[in-house]
Formats: sequence, structure tokens, C-alpha cells
Amino acid sequence: MALRLTAQRLSQASYNPATSVTFLKPYSRLNQVLQHKQQRTMSNATYNANGDNGDMGSTEGELNAWKHRAPYQVHDKQEGFKVRYEASCHCGKVQYQLSREKPLDAKYCHCTTCQKIHGAPFQWAAIFHKDDINFTNGVHDLGWYESSEKTCVHKLPCKVSCAYCRTPIMDEGRNMILLFPTLINFKNPEDRKNFDISCHMFYPRRVLDINDGKPKWSGINESSDLIEDSPQEAVNELKRKRKEEQEKENEQ
Repeated sequence: MALRLTAQRLSQASYNPATSVTFLKPYSRLNQVLQHKQQRTMSNATYNANGDNGDMGSTEGELNAWKHRAPYQVHDKQEGFKVRYEASCHCGKVQYQLSREKPLDAKYCHCTTCQKIHGAPFQWAAIFHKDDINFTNGVHDLGWYESSEKTCVHKLPCKVSCAYCRTPIMDEGRNMILLFPTLINFKNPEDRKNFDISCHMFYPRRVLDINDGKPKWSGINESSDLIEDSPQEAVNELKRKRKEEQEKENEQ
């Protein structure tokens, strides 16, 4: 009788995560129920915080129409999606496939935003079409972050990560996606070489020097200046292009 009354009082009391482990230990069943309730509450908060429109992962309605489009549209085996690479986040909840053998381009970005978000000296990014990716697991376990407005609502362009382990998955643009090759399970050195970079961006903000002979751009490639140890032929080619562009503008 005393045990029943104690359990009733505990079930009516507010749940305190700081004390639940030791205080509720004798009543394992009640402890499990309360922990499950807490996990559901945390799950609700996770969905809301991850910009999932507060809909608990729903895919219905006009508000969620983007979930049925690339890159989040899931391809069935019958659709002929040719798998070239497989990748995953750290915890494995988010897994995806790639169909393209080589990215459209690959770069090292040294901007301070990439340094902070990745917690690394630079970001290694590979550009793909949105149709090149197929999520096989965890497509509804993703979180979003739009860095200019600092909002976690899905708003392009935005940064996408695993909602559980927070591994950065990709940067989603309006037309393309930037994937991170470190997530890919390369089977051999030849596959890894397909993702060799073509250049460095925002190199003046670098944390460390990389003397690899690749073009070093002061900002975004092709729209800024080549600096440092950029190959001379790349510098000459840039000068030639810009001279031609200037001549065309003068003719107009």
C-alpha cells in the first residue's frame, strides 16, 4: 500500500532530470515511463528547433512540398538511380548515395563562416546537382541553418546537418548542393582522387598555408583576385579574360 501511494505521488510530481536517476531508481517501471515522456518532449523540441515547421516530421501539405523534391526526394530502386558512392554522418542516422562519379567542382573554402561551423581550418566542399543524391536513411532526421539570418527554418540557401549528432551534411543552394567528401566511404584511392580540389577560396583568411600549387582566390573563385602562390598560367589566363570582358564593355 505504501509503495502504491508513493508511486502515485511520484507520477503527479513534476519531472526533474537532474534528480530522476537517483531518486526514481527503486521504481524502475515508473522511471522508464517518465523518461519516455521526457524523450518525447525533447523530440518535439528537436523538430521545432530544426526548422521542420513544427510538424513533427510530417511530409503532407503545401508547407512540406519541398520534402518531395530533390535533394530530399527518395529514389526507389526501380527508378534506376545508379549508386556510385555511399556516405553517412557520424552517428549513422543519416545515410545517402551519390550517382555522379566526379563532382562538378571541388574546393577548399577558408572563409570564417566555414571555419566556425565546421570547427576546422577550412571546408572541403564538392558541388553536385540536387538530383545526384539519394537519402537512404534519415531524410527526416535533418536540421537546417540559414547563416545570414541565423534561423533554423528551411530557407535557401541553407546549411543541412544531422539533427542527432550534428554532423554537417551539405550546403543546399537554390540550384546546387555542396557536399563534404569526408562523409563518403571511399573504397580506393582512385575514388578519393575524383574529389581533388581545383582551387582555394577566401585564402587571405586561412588559418594555415597550403602550398599545393592550386589557384588561391581572395574571395569567391572567378569573381575575386588570384593571390599568393597561384600558378602563373592561371594568373595570366585571368588577366586575359578580364581584358576581353573590359574590351567588350567598351565596345558597347
